[in-house]
Amino acid sequence: MLARLSPDVRQYLVITGNYWAFTLTDGALRMLVVLHFHELGYSPLQVALLFLFYEIFGVITNLVGGWLGARIGLNRTMNIGLGLQVAALSMLLVPTAWLTVPWVMSAQALSGVAKDLNKMSAKSSIKLLVPGDRQSALYRWVAALTGSKNALKGVGFFLGGALLTAIGFRWSVAAMAIGLALVWLLSLLLLKRDLGKARNKPKFRDLLSKSRAINLLSAARLFLFGARDVWFVVALPVFLAQSLGWDFWQVGGFLAAWVIGYGLVQSIAPYFTGRRSGRVPDGRTAFLWAVALAVIPAAMASALVQGQSPQYVLIAGLAVFGVLFAVNSSLHSYLIVSYAAEDGVSLDVGFYYMANALGRLLGTILSGWIFQVAGLGACLTISAALVAAAAIVSIALPRHKITGLESAGSQPPGGSGR
Repeated sequence: MLARLSPDVRQYLVITGNYWAFTLTDGALRMLVVLHFHELGYSPLQVALLFLFYEIFGVITNLVGGWLGARIGLNRTMNIGLGLQVAALSMLLVPTAWLTVPWVMSAQALSGVAKDLNKMSAKSSIKLLVPGDRQSALYRWVAALTGSKNALKGVGFFLGGALLTAIGFRWSVAAMAIGLALVWLLSLLLLKRDLGKARNKPKFRDLLSKSRAINLLSAARLFLFGARDVWFVVALPVFLAQSLGWDFWQVGGFLAAWVIGYGLVQSIAPYFTGRRSGRVPDGRTAFLWAVALAVIPAAMASALVQGQSPQYVLIAGLAVFGVLFAVNSSLHSYLIVSYAAEDGVSLDVGFYYMANALGRLLGTILSGWIFQVAGLGACLTISAALVAAAAIVSIALPRHKITGLESAGSQPPGGSGR
């Protein structure tokens, strides 16, 4: 059946399959680490610090990985990412007494490198598989890849909580390492060689973007993902387990449902933000959706201060937040792929996801620290402020007057100046 598909579609399926498998283990591992080490008595800030190297090395990887992908090909960077994740999982199979904070942080650092090599490779590859004059098709492909990935990350959260309850930390990690190793071997056989290799070898000084549009979008992305992770990474799961008394599988299941719903909304975001109006999104679209998102965590923080039931506030508020955040994230994912230069696309995409990783790093540290000293309401207040900052930056993003979905060229206004 695969043989009857076009080569580009076959490559898209291989890339998506790799991304799916990686994301499943990444989501499950995050939930395993948060819940397992919280159970061992680690404070929220200590749990957050376990992910410090994960996020720091993600920043470095996105910056250097984009340059590396342009030089050696995105197929190789994707396969390197899969192999490194297998190694990171294997590091956690040591006896429990060896699972010290430095060791777990080192394993998470390796996982951070692997995750961002994999993501950068997948997102950059889509630019090369869709003709430049089909912007709406590019938006749909990016939305489908991103949305499906996040839905599976949600499944990973549930899987992590369920596996921890059923078979424990070590056996859970072993099962994931074996499964991902099989995917890695298949990818080595099926992924096209030299995908995404630049015609002109980029120099190391080309790491930083020369495009104003990409710099602005990267800043907005930093604030957007800091706003999510300031409550989501540590504060929310610990609050659910500690303050509301939820079991591991309930925490994992709730976060899984949120991320799955978020991913599904991402995959259909083009319907809400472009298809009905006959336009592809631009900077004004990103600004308006960011403004709408900023209202939600502010309202949730206010409700908690007024003594409303935390359980109802979280369930209802996070449902709305998830929908709006998904649309914002999908818009950004389309805009970066659209703005990026086709030759050496991974340089622009890598720089953008470096900012994404910086936002996650900021959010992760704040999540443990702010929650420990001021509680969940303060985390939500900081989240609202960060989304507002993303909206302010988005005001300066390029706007266009194109009315046909398929008439947008491969280089929209403000595109890369590489």
